[in-house]
Amino acid sequence: MKAFYGDLRLGILGGGQLGRMLIQQAINYNVTVKVLDPDREAPCRRLCNEFVVGSLSDYETVYNFGKKVDLLTIEIEKVNVDALEQLEKEGVVIYPQSRIIRLIQDKGLQKQFFKENDIPTAEFQVISSPEQLRASHIPFPYIQKLRRDGYDGKGVYKVVDETYLPNAFTEPSLIERLIDFEKEIGVIVARNESGEVKTFPLVEMEFNPEANLVEFLISPSTLPFEVQMEAENIAKRIAETLNIVGILAVEMFLTKDGQILVNELAPRPHNSGHQSIEGNVVSQFEQHLRAIFNQPLGDTACLSNAIMVNVLGEAGYEGPAVYQGIEKILKCQGVYVHLYGKALTKPFRKMGHVTIIDSDREKAIEKARFVQQTLKVIA
Repeated sequence: MKAFYGDLRLGILGGGQLGRMLIQQAINYNVTVKVLDPDREAPCRRLCNEFVVGSLSDYETVYNFGKKVDLLTIEIEKVNVDALEQLEKEGVVIYPQSRIIRLIQDKGLQKQFFKENDIPTAEFQVISSPEQLRASHIPFPYIQKLRRDGYDGKGVYKVVDETYLPNAFTEPSLIERLIDFEKEIGVIVARNESGEVKTFPLVEMEFNPEANLVEFLISPSTLPFEVQMEAENIAKRIAETLNIVGILAVEMFLTKDGQILVNELAPRPHNSGHQSIEGNVVSQFEQHLRAIFNQPLGDTACLSNAIMVNVLGEAGYEGPAVYQGIEKILKCQGVYVHLYGKALTKPFRKMGHVTIIDSDREKAIEKARFVQQTLKVIA
């Protein structure tokens, strides 16, 4: 392959904030980046060397885009995998590999992968019809998830008892036992083509109950050392079993009796790793680039306590974004603002994130709460 810092053309499928932060790192390595996204106003549009407007799910569009790059990666899983498979056959390097993207696109296949490889996960059943759902052996309450196209809490339905069944999804889905968990935790792991594997230290997450997406993230974790090591080892085992090249986010539950259960995987930079830009020696974005370029993986150690707060569009506002309170939070020491360049806000849309760094964990959490209360995205 060509030297990544010279003539190599990197293609990214998806032009959202993850692609934007990946490009910000790629610029440091002098990488030529081409992006495909259906939205002509996508966050990546002004940062890349070439921006192509087109559908990520259309075979011809993805295939023709991929023919013009040397290495293709993703920042969103919802892409045409048939086109990626053909490109791989024709010699285009695709990381993560198309077979992994196909697996991750289908939550049913993902769960079967866990089961077949003895990866701890909640009891589940794959369902293809409302009749099968009614005949399920999993007791109420349980969670129903669409097998395909669910993200950020969409495509997830809590079935409390029989009265909830009429509103359940009728499409192919999976149901899983509702976990009474102590904490949601996450580990990001990277693997390069040479087989080197490194994890980022475990992070603890708090979710917005209304939007069902990560709102608040704390790094490093203060959970017992054995719990942290077990979570990191599970993440390594998954990366090695998949033989993935690139970065993989492993979302997990820590149950009240101390068990770790894997919830879902994302084969790309992830919301649970944004704090690594300021909080770790190497960021998840640099680590992903190192992995796909088959370079030595970087040091993932934490530099400080880091709290990441997602900046979401306020409920009740839709239109051109106005960031209320930004001057107030910028007066705080150790506050780093990342705006994603989205012109329009809507309720719960991810508009940016803020990382708070402090050597005192409690002070960092206090500042993060202040940021949450002060910075509002209105229209």
